[in-house]
Amino acid sequence: MTMAQKKHVRRPWGLWRFGRKAKVRRNVKDRLFRFLFAGDREALLQLYNALNGTDYKDSSELEIVTIESAVYVVMKNDLAFVLAGTLSMYEHQSTYSPNLPVRFLIYLAQEYQTVIEQAEKSLYGTGRISLPTPQCVVFYNGTQEMPEEQTLRLSDAFENGDVRSDVELTVRMLNINQGHNRLLMEQCRVLREYAEFVEITRAYMRERKDAGEALAEAVDYCIENGILEEFLRKNRAEVLGMLLEEFDVKKYERTLRGEGREAGREEGREEGIQLTLEILQELNQSRECAKEKLEKKFSLTEAEAEQKLTQYWK
Repeated sequence: MTMAQKKHVRRPWGLWRFGRKAKVRRNVKDRLFRFLFAGDREALLQLYNALNGTDYKDSSELEIVTIESAVYVVMKNDLAFVLAGTLSMYEHQSTYSPNLPVRFLIYLAQEYQTVIEQAEKSLYGTGRISLPTPQCVVFYNGTQEMPEEQTLRLSDAFENGDVRSDVELTVRMLNINQGHNRLLMEQCRVLREYAEFVEITRAYMRERKDAGEALAEAVDYCIENGILEEFLRKNRAEVLGMLLEEFDVKKYERTLRGEGREAGREEGREEGIQLTLEILQELNQSRECAKEKLEKKFSLTEAEAEQKLTQYWK
């Protein structure tokens, strides 16, 4: 889609905050996906039916059990609900992580703990405790090339591959970028329009230097062209708030450094450099600006920073 094909949209108020331009949150698509489906039970039921080949009609039968904070880690489960004895746990990811099965394991343990507490039964009793059957699904729409569908396994993280594991957890990962998993998209209109919305925002971001203006125009374009129209009209301010909320780069880097201490300082530092460059590219920063930030934040020489840019700048 070229700019010539897009209608000119008046820049709305609110794109400037405290005298400076708003920036884009790295995890905005994750939050928007949750906001979209958590507030629309009919869409969530349609998504469940599309994934499972079922035809449930009554969305009131959905029991939302989304986790707000998981044990031991600072994270949130995107969507979780129980229907017909099945516990569906859905995650949206714009960045692939091999640790998704581990995260789902933590989610599942906490969900089952809640089920047991509500059942008021003892794990040490003689009666069997009934548990909903889990289904773990990841919806991926990052820019990295991914297959239509793949299965992630908890056992891939186990150290000793020569020993048969008595525990396994699998995660179904689906590519929901526009043009992928067409049958699923045909069966779930909201998911299809969400994929279109993401693709359109990317197109505007590529052609506009000002991120706030680009995203505001993308939202207006979608409203005018019937893409998530009702949702965006009703929640335009909230959606723009999510899209324009400033991303805390320093906090993100502190998290990376914390992970790096566990996995090895050098590995964590390298990951921090790579993801920092990804963030700067999403914010449309120049290559020269990125080099200066690397030199300052990671104490690199000019030559070292240039080498990292050659390696990771896309």
